[in-house]
Formats: sequence, structure tokens, C-alpha cells
Amino acid sequence: MIYGTPTARRRDAQRNRAAILEAASEVLAREEPGALMPEIARRAGIGQATLYRHFPDRTVLTAAVLGYQMELLETRIAAHSSDPAGLRHLLRDVLHSLIGMRALVRLARRFDLATQQRYMRRLVTAFATPLRRARDHGHVRADLTPDDLVLLFTMVQSVSEATADVAAAHTAADRAVDLVLDGVFLPN
Repeated sequence: MIYGTPTARRRDAQRNRAAILEAASEVLAREEPGALMPEIARRAGIGQATLYRHFPDRTVLTAAVLGYQMELLETRIAAHSSDPAGLRHLLRDVLHSLIGMRALVRLARRFDLATQQRYMRRLVTAFATPLRRARDHGHVRADLTPDDLVLLFTMVQSVSEATADVAAAHTAADRAVDLVLDGVFLPN
């Protein structure tokens, strides 16, 4: 860094990290296993050495991808938090995102319990304001709390993982999302 200005290498490193996280998000969300690290490097347009400089192993990479995905979800939730009536659509989108990332969610379950709880707490915290606003405007049950969302996420994720058939899992999870949301939201 020269006089407080980041150097070109630093911008390249940031760009590489972003490309790695994007590529790793795609690869780690897939259902089929494979040679992950080489494929991630290829998709990110970098060499494996660069990948390993940023993320020395799969565990570190998985944690970074989960953090990246959480940031994306938090941004999406924050962007829609001012529309109390839009919570159903927002919650549906997030639940579908979790279904689409079921392989990544399975990887997250390999982390210690405290780390898993930290990720879940971030998700629940992101929903706290939109949920409060929807509750205050009468769009959801009055007794619904942010912690109830943990139960909703767990239920839908369990349904999506009940079968190895990806299409059947998505169909069952879609139905579970509808049933869950009908139990949460008040009729119009």
C-alpha cells in the first residue's frame, strides 16, 4: 500500500477471492462429488496455487463460501425489509435458496455446533426486522418469533434431503415451503 492507496496486486487479490467464492459456491452446491479444488480454480480462472494461497484447504474454503452466501442472503433480506407484505415472497426465496444449496448445507453440518449455530443466528438476525414489521402489520401470526424461523428452515431442509433424487427432493421441498408458509402467514 502506497500512501493509503491499495496497489493493483491488492485489487487483483480481491478480484481473485471474489471469483473463487463465486466458483466455489456453484461447485459446492452441486449434488455430485468430484475433484473440487481443481474445478473451482478452473472456473475462477486462476491457478491452483492462487486458490490455495487464499484457501489452504476445503474446510476453510467451505467456511468462506458459507460466509459469502450468508452475506448475499443478508443483503437480499435487507433490501426487502421495508415491505411488510413482501415477507412471504422473501421467505419463500430464501427457503428455495436453501433447497438449491442442500449439498452446501450438508457440508455446513460438518462444522462444530457453535459454528453451525453462528450461521443460523446470522440468518435469523437478518430476518428479525422484516419479521417484526410483518407481524406489526398483521401479515403473520402474532406469536411468530425469529427463533421460529430456525424450525422452518430445519423442516424444509429435512424434507429436501429426504431423498437422493434431486427432482423429487425439490418437489417435496416446494410442497413443504407452501405448507409451512400457509401456517405462518395470515389469510389476506
